[in-house]
Amino acid sequence: MLPKPSADLKENTLEYEVQPKVKPTGFREYDARWVFGEEINVLGIQALGLGLGTLIHELGKRPEIVVGHDFRGYSAGIKQALTVGLMSAGIKVHDIGLALSPVAYFAQFELDVPCVAMVTASHNENGWTGVKMGVEAPLTFGPDEMGRLKEIVLNGEGKNRDGGGYQFHTDLRERYIRDLTDGVEIKRPMKVIAACGNGTAGAYAPEALKRLGVEVIPMDAELDHTFPKYNPNPEDMEMLHAMQAAVKEHGADFALGFDGDGDRCGVVDNTGDEIFADKIGVMLARDLSAQIPNAKFVVDVKSTGLFKTDPVLNEQGAETVYWKTGHSYIKRKTTELDAVAGFEKSGHFFFREPYGRGYDDGLVAAIAILKMMERNPEKQLSDLKEALPKTYQSPTMSPKCSDEEKYNVIDRIVSKLKDKTEMIGQKVVDVNTVNGVRITVEDGTWGLIRASSNKPELVVVVESPATEEARNKMFGELKEVLATEPEVGAFNQEL
Repeated sequence: MLPKPSADLKENTLEYEVQPKVKPTGFREYDARWVFGEEINVLGIQALGLGLGTLIHELGKRPEIVVGHDFRGYSAGIKQALTVGLMSAGIKVHDIGLALSPVAYFAQFELDVPCVAMVTASHNENGWTGVKMGVEAPLTFGPDEMGRLKEIVLNGEGKNRDGGGYQFHTDLRERYIRDLTDGVEIKRPMKVIAACGNGTAGAYAPEALKRLGVEVIPMDAELDHTFPKYNPNPEDMEMLHAMQAAVKEHGADFALGFDGDGDRCGVVDNTGDEIFADKIGVMLARDLSAQIPNAKFVVDVKSTGLFKTDPVLNEQGAETVYWKTGHSYIKRKTTELDAVAGFEKSGHFFFREPYGRGYDDGLVAAIAILKMMERNPEKQLSDLKEALPKTYQSPTMSPKCSDEEKYNVIDRIVSKLKDKTEMIGQKVVDVNTVNGVRITVEDGTWGLIRASSNKPELVVVVESPATEEARNKMFGELKEVLATEPEVGAFNQEL
């Protein structure tokens, strides 16, 4: 048995080598993330595996699990430690090697394995690690499962059992790409930039897109865990600027940018303009609801108000539900409501039939965009963007706030805003507190403040369908509220 984990071991001591270290805040709302070494050590990862295996038995699931890892210098070793813990708990491990998160989710279906544990820090910077977990495809853990896992690990409740095993699968990359591309042919000639940020998507995206019949220009597709140019995150401005430059240099129809574990897709159009993922979602919702009567969509609270107000979506009978931000939340709600798709502003897209199985997959999103363009042969992506009603939208802005304090801060901010009757000189018409607080005034201008689920930050987004001035006023008033909370630090970017 492993000793009970501690949160405060020092590096380079004997204690650090023989005692699991696990910082409690690494157990987040729907996955786990730590700074490796500083917040969790190898034995802490092993304790996590033992705890996850114990939870699998507790939930009555068949004791088999798919594990994979992203392309970071330390991820394979972390996966090995996780595997040792899982096997100690009596779990048979199906190791798929280097993989995208959606490849691990795909493997649950392909190998008929109920559980998954994907070692990835997603779009977080180097130094971070984490695990995305689930026990029922296509869903991943939510707060209840994460809360129980946290209890098991931190209280040393992990139980050793006989029956653990190990099998390595060498062919999941080919099986996944074949599953995406067999029977799909894009006949419209298109030149597409595949931007991979030197992350894991470089081993998958260019090949998959080529097999569809489009001309692909790989960009930073060589795997390099140092991420020498920029962090593979299609919301980061460095990556977007590189995508914009590549579109203009090559005269491409658009650029598709994939994050570190390939479950998100960012888009730059033929003119070199970024299209925020929620606006891409509106365009895809228009396309899908034109083919599927009474189509239902789920979107996160960070997303544009156009999902409710767009005249085309309303005319086509589409229905949209706003829900909590987070891949696990949107995935679960999309499945629960039998929705056609779910969209997050961060670029997580969740397609169910006829395109996907319900989990977030950047390449499935890319294929949906290609199919949409094929159905609009006379139009460029910029034309579809310009056909949307105009809104003045902010990027996702993230003021610093510690993991220990951020939820308390949000509770206080919700209390300050939930009974507001007026903002920016207009009547408040809606206050949504399903995830932080999203407050909307008469002309449709809205602002959101919520806690980040995976980093020590808050999240602020504002949008106005009326004027840029109204958007900026909303941001200014929300910033004044944030200034009343001393735990809130500097923004990563502002309007």
